[in-house]
Amino acid sequence: MDAFVDTLTRLLIQWGLPGLFLSALLAGSIVPFASEVVLVALVKLGLNPVACLMAAALGNTVGGMTCYYMGRLGKTDWIEKYFKVKREKVERTTAFLQGKGALMAFFTFLPFVGEAIAIALGFMRSDTWITLGAMFAGKLARYLLLMYVFMEAWDAIGG
Repeated sequence: MDAFVDTLTRLLIQWGLPGLFLSALLAGSIVPFASEVVLVALVKLGLNPVACLMAAALGNTVGGMTCYYMGRLGKTDWIEKYFKVKREKVERTTAFLQGKGALMAFFTFLPFVGEAIAIALGFMRSDTWITLGAMFAGKLARYLLLMYVFMEAWDAIGG
């Protein structure tokens, strides 16, 4: 499996910005994928960092919105089967989010709970545009921070 992921990562890097968008889309949905590797590699190869950040944030937001719309469908059987998110986790997240609103979509970048937040917001029928905007802002902030940390680390080790 590692060889497949390595090959896929190299292929997505070769595709440039569309590859970055796709890798971030996968990572933003339920597929465990390290889109950060593609982001940093493309910036190190000389692609425009702002364009890379936008491609990553947009792709990751589209991936996150797939979770949101799955929640809007309300098919808990599908969510458990295809997204591997247990009904109890969605119910706990929904209870936590009650009264907090669509701006909580900002936190969909968080590992382990981000998908559950997006799904719960869909179940709750949170405002789609506010959810989309907050989700994009959170994912953009995360990629900006990660890119900065990775680039600083790369420079520190003499890369």
